[in-house]
Amino acid sequence: MTQSIPYGRQHITDDDIAAVTKALTSPYLTQGPTIGQFEAAFANYIGCKYAVAVANGTAALHLCAMALGVNETSKVITTPITFSASANCIRYCGGEVHFADIDPETLILDPKAVRALLEKNPKGTFAGIVPVDFAGYPADMAAFRELADEYGMWLLEDSCHAPGASFTDTEGKTHRCGDGSLADLAIFSFHPVKHIACGEGGMITTNDERLYRHLLRLRTHGITNIAADFTEPQPGDPERGGWYMELQELGYNYRLTDIQAALGLSQLNRADAMLDRRREIAARYDAAFAGTAVKTIVPPEGVGHGYHLYVIQVPDRKGLYDYLRTKNIFAQVHYVPVHRMPYYQQFGWKQGDFPHAENYYAHGLSIPMFPTLTDEEQNYVIQEVLAFVHN
Repeated sequence: MTQSIPYGRQHITDDDIAAVTKALTSPYLTQGPTIGQFEAAFANYIGCKYAVAVANGTAALHLCAMALGVNETSKVITTPITFSASANCIRYCGGEVHFADIDPETLILDPKAVRALLEKNPKGTFAGIVPVDFAGYPADMAAFRELADEYGMWLLEDSCHAPGASFTDTEGKTHRCGDGSLADLAIFSFHPVKHIACGEGGMITTNDERLYRHLLRLRTHGITNIAADFTEPQPGDPERGGWYMELQELGYNYRLTDIQAALGLSQLNRADAMLDRRREIAARYDAAFAGTAVKTIVPPEGVGHGYHLYVIQVPDRKGLYDYLRTKNIFAQVHYVPVHRMPYYQQFGWKQGDFPHAENYYAHGLSIPMFPTLTDEEQNYVIQEVLAFVHN
């Protein structure tokens, strides 16, 4: 194979280019109508009431933490197997991050481990939970909702890996990741290797109108130009006109541009087809690695995996990683456990705190998974993974 095969890759079509070109030649490059169109279309796709487009997934997490009231007194639980932004957003607001271990069969934050942590502390100790739909496998948000209600906490679902993913609860009801039926807020990312690419970009989804209106202010410096939200005029104030706006709290410039929204809207038009292709690729991997030393995560019936990543676990992860690179296959590791990062070690986290997460990290590798991966390329990846493992 002379061409390199990355673990993920964006797919840009002529329709995408035409959509961006149209945005570039329109009167608005930012804060124009395309952003609202993208938000409405994305909310419809996910199945929620409201969507707020922002600069990136990290900005989405930060704004959610602010809207949920995270501060220096807040203690929040999340998973060690995630990109660090899932935890960092709590630190941005001065909060304290606590981790709980993953379920080794799903690699997702384990509700049982979270319950054990909650039961060790007085009620009211923790403010919220940030479950992550890692690799595209939907977290059991019904179980987390039950915990949140029992202990008076909020839920922020990190769905960056899982647009279109879903699960069926014990009562037979299907929930789409980020649809607002269980989590107070959910976030998505439009980084190039994600399902929908905007270059950079993110989205917050919710069914809570109060949170929605708050997020609209926070993404634009804390400013509102909605007359119904204005404070009462003070004596001696000049008459207000159409120009009037209010800075009501300290926010950020976390806006998405119309250029990025145009690309995202175009990509959203084929989101289902791209998800179907990811699942087709995953099924071929599942079949190829069944009965071998390559451990895979095969979701049970009722779990609609989103397959941002296809993760395998092997005895010699470092050896396989290095070997594949000699074959022009650029696999990746997702992720170094957050509690093992030097920044978080200063708070006392150490090796051995979360055995399931650490065991996964020692063996896990993400192999190529993207819709334009050809059958020939996938066969080559399978061939080389098995060649290394068998030898």
